[in-house]
Amino acid sequence: MVLGGLLLLAGALVRFAPGLFSWIGNLPGDIRIESENSRVFIPITSMIVVSVLLTLIAGLVGPFFRNR
Repeated sequence: MVLGGLLLLAGALVRFAPGLFSWIGNLPGDIRIESENSRVFIPITSMIVVSVLLTLIAGLVGPFFRNR
């Protein structure tokens, strides 16, 4: 239920505060290749930043949910 609530909150933030996440996909290191017939977008730097943030959050919150 907590995870569902967090997903709902994240969706609401993306929907109603689009400027908050405008940096995703626009960082140096994100690859964009465009031609006449196709587009390729590989957000390498954005994926690394999001991964580090999620790892930090899991490291801070994780100990509260461990069995004792």
